[in-house]
Amino acid sequence: MDETRLLEQYPAPVHVDAAEVADRVRESGVTLIVLDDDPTGTQSVADLPVLTRWDQDDLVWALEQGRDAVYVLTNTRSLDADSAAARNREIVTAALAAAERLERRVAFVSRGDSTLRGHYPLETDVIAATLEELGGPVPDGILIVPAFPDAGRVTIGGIHYYRQNGELVPVAETEFAKDATFGFRSSALPEWVEEKTKGRWAAADVTVLSLDIIRSGPEAVAAVLQDARGGQPIVVDVVIEDDIRIVALGLELAEADGKQFLYRVGPPFVRARIGQEIASPLEPAQLARVGADASAAGGLIVVGSHVDLTTRQLAALHREHPDLPAVELSVSAIIDADRRDAHLDDAKARVIEALATGDVILHTSRELVKTDDADASLAISRNVSAAVCEVVAHALRETPPSFVIAKGGITSSDVATNGLEIRHAVVRGPMLPGIVSLWQAVGGPADGIPYVVFAGNVGDEDSLARVVEKFHASAETGVDQTPPAAAPASAPASS
Repeated sequence: MDETRLLEQYPAPVHVDAAEVADRVRESGVTLIVLDDDPTGTQSVADLPVLTRWDQDDLVWALEQGRDAVYVLTNTRSLDADSAAARNREIVTAALAAAERLERRVAFVSRGDSTLRGHYPLETDVIAATLEELGGPVPDGILIVPAFPDAGRVTIGGIHYYRQNGELVPVAETEFAKDATFGFRSSALPEWVEEKTKGRWAAADVTVLSLDIIRSGPEAVAAVLQDARGGQPIVVDVVIEDDIRIVALGLELAEADGKQFLYRVGPPFVRARIGQEIASPLEPAQLARVGADASAAGGLIVVGSHVDLTTRQLAALHREHPDLPAVELSVSAIIDADRRDAHLDDAKARVIEALATGDVILHTSRELVKTDDADASLAISRNVSAAVCEVVAHALRETPPSFVIAKGGITSSDVATNGLEIRHAVVRGPMLPGIVSLWQAVGGPADGIPYVVFAGNVGDEDSLARVVEKFHASAETGVDQTPPAAAPASAPASS
């Protein structure tokens, strides 16, 4: 599908300053609590707090940072449905209690995948039910905004597309639709909603907030939103950031009149919704380990994702740096109880040896081991991820790396939480234009170590190599030891 020809039937884009949205958000005084089903949702924002734990005190800490949004890393995309539901319920309960303690108003965002994978509608259903049970703001509508233009995902006429080789491909025709756990058949979002809700919401009952409406202005958007009732799904067209900003202004108008909304969205929605400018990629001089002496060890590059793009990025990194040592974790050995321990002991020793003299790649074997059972496939993924984290944790204890890059959604979540024991962090900004997030850990054994969260399905073939090169340039030119603007106070010890 030719994008230019497709867009000819719609109004031209309308520019909206991020500052205009930010001013409206400050007037409303609402903080977004973003339940991020893997940590790659942070790649579109900067200077916001991130939690990997969600005790009430953790939410209080995050809200006290005074930002317009707080990210809570749920990692539910790696969980079965019951566990995902329980985790969403826990976080909403803790967030409402924290907000009450601080007398703050909050709204909730369910951050899902821009290629439509994840626990929908389960997560938004659980959030809405918990809000109703606890007396929170019950949503009149559920906005579904999976678009991620920075990474080539756009929605036009209610159909979600993936940009490939200069053409728009309906997302149901991509490899992501064949996901063992979260596969789907429909690219038209109203039909996708009907498919995923098993007919509870018919496609005909799903509202499409089209480019025609959006580019008519915030008042036109608000007029459509005023009709939402009973948690009605509302799918949203997005081609550029300005489209989301207009929707954000329309939401402010509708919510000022008492309407309530819950959001199921891709990464850039939060940035546009709070009026944050699109951050420029971080430069090598900004990649400091803050508040600690620089490590003499090399960097650790962890690759777990099995999507085709990640495999090609790993191959490109090998071509660019053929002497870079690589340690492979065999999936077949990991899931074999008789071979697992010896295999991991060997991997740990090789990683430590390599870190002493430079960078090292730790990657899972490229064959995808799965079953026809969705829960069993998730169990294999969790087993492999646990093995990866065991090696990372050993490296952190023995030879703390100068930086860590984690490639893949579940991989980057588990490495952060279990490998590096990050509880609180700050998003410093993107490593590449609009994509790939750098975190700074606050407290804990990884305090100050630059941590790169790199989704499996973003960037081009050379993106991983470019991120590694930024760290090499940082080491050669020296680093800026100035903490980021939002760096908060030390986190409490883990419970």
